[in-house]
Amino acid sequence: MHKSRLAGFIIDCQTDDLDSAARFWSQALGYALKPATNPEDRLYRLLETRPDELHMEVQQVGHPSRVHLDIETDDIEAEVARLEQLGAKRIERVHTWWVMEAPTGQRFCVVRAQRPDFAANANFWNR
Repeated sequence: MHKSRLAGFIIDCQTDDLDSAARFWSQALGYALKPATNPEDRLYRLLETRPDELHMEVQQVGHPSRVHLDIETDDIEAEVARLEQLGAKRIERVHTWWVMEAPTGQRFCVVRAQRPDFAANANFWNR
């Protein structure tokens, strides 16, 4: 038994100027940029959302620009297996999460639970 839900949206940008891309999306969406706190996160810029809102970030990537979503879960392997049964496939393990592909070709990630209200508001899967 585990829980999961939509965690947020990641704006993948194929760019050499991540800060400019992040400023654009910050202004376009009306969210302030969070200050960078971890030098290891040089490929990511977080947008300031409330704890009960979806996570939003801008990410520098080497593939064509696109938007992908993250699914947060309290059991990554159980959620990946559930999604595989629905027809998704594993593409790549990155750090602690999985990049997946839907049967229709969209990429998404399965990540550990991130928002503080996860336990109270996630979907419960009895398998």
